[in-house]
Amino acid sequence: MSDTTDMTEGNIRSTILKFYFPMLVTSMLQQLYTVADIAIVGKGLGDDKLAAVGNMSSVTFLIFGFAMGLSNGFSVIVAQEFGAKQQTRLRQSVAAAIRLAVVIAAVLTCLSLIFLPDILRLMQTNPAIIGDSLRYGYYIFGGLTITFSYNLCAGFLRALGDSRTPLRAIIASSIVNLALDSLLIFVFKTGVEGAAIATVFSQMVSTAICLHRLRRIEDIHLTRVDFKTCAPFYGILFGNGLPMALMNSITAIGCVVVQYFVNGMGVAFTSAYSACSKYINLFMQPGCTAGYTMSAFTSQNYGARKYDRIRSGLTVCVMICVIAYALLGSMMCFLPRQLAGIMLNGEDSLALAAQFLPISGALLIGVDLLFVFRSGVQGMGHPTAPMISGVMEMVMRISVIVIFTKLIGFRATAFAEASAWFGALAINLPAFFYYYCKAKKNGTETLSV
Repeated sequence: MSDTTDMTEGNIRSTILKFYFPMLVTSMLQQLYTVADIAIVGKGLGDDKLAAVGNMSSVTFLIFGFAMGLSNGFSVIVAQEFGAKQQTRLRQSVAAAIRLAVVIAAVLTCLSLIFLPDILRLMQTNPAIIGDSLRYGYYIFGGLTITFSYNLCAGFLRALGDSRTPLRAIIASSIVNLALDSLLIFVFKTGVEGAAIATVFSQMVSTAICLHRLRRIEDIHLTRVDFKTCAPFYGILFGNGLPMALMNSITAIGCVVVQYFVNGMGVAFTSAYSACSKYINLFMQPGCTAGYTMSAFTSQNYGARKYDRIRSGLTVCVMICVIAYALLGSMMCFLPRQLAGIMLNGEDSLALAAQFLPISGALLIGVDLLFVFRSGVQGMGHPTAPMISGVMEMVMRISVIVIFTKLIGFRATAFAEASAWFGALAINLPAFFYYYCKAKKNGTETLSV
């Protein structure tokens, strides 16, 4: 088991934290360079260009979220086989995941490029920014295969207990991305497409680093036999990955609807919402990373039938979320204008962002806990409840934005986000304990601490 981490043995807190912190730095760096990317666009090209790039966020989440859901679902199966010490099945699951990913990436790329103009029009995208949104989107979706490849490789590494290689990959890609961003936008004056090109190229770098590491892990040295005998895993992988992919896409539909209402308010609102969304994505990363940690830890121990360790792992991950909420939620509540000013120029956009951020900061604990409990359910191989919670997220977002926009204006967007988090949490929290207790009936083991 060289080059991997067996999470089914040893001190639980130590095992989780050693896995968590490299991955947290990875996630934060990934989001920081996204924020820096937006800041470079906003400061270098203006708020309108920022609005054009930000307008694509919900669309990219719709497509990339589907790909990420599949990758995460595939990695759960890989982690379960790893935890069960089933070497042949482990290799077969990886081989099957690679084959499926190649086909799915090609299909998603074609569909996204064909229907992007129609999607932007349906979102009520302002004519002043739709051209830039299209230019940015064509480059981003043209590189979807690269993005899918990185998510799949990083998912495999997490499943095998390696959180350090993705960190090295993101450090390298962050440096490349920011350097290219600055060069293309400030020196070569390429416009928004420069930011997209920098993003795609930097993802190529991170993918190459993860692939290099995977090829050195003995447990998944694939042979032709593994690819010839991997067909039985197609159904298993799809059965776990498709609900997770649909969950992300259904959630994204709610985000697209919110974006539709924001776009209808004007470009200043679109700019403010884009900046605020980036901060939410940044500040939810400790909770999101706790979720990834919970998924890997749960999957391995579920495969090894060590259920008591899963419950103790949950406690550690929840405490991480509480601490992160106290620190980052406070920043959003008490420093909204300072945060918004890093990306935005116009006074109107700054004032709008200052309305949004304190509300989201106060309620950020909802999304942090959602990541942990949802990942725990997924790690036990039950993706249906998380998929249903995706529907709940969509319903809550759409309901709140439709009902409250006329009553409280732009603040409704913040409450729409928070209501989606707590609505989904209300499904995943009881689902976790239901499936956990059900698994316990199959046997218990002595807790290792």
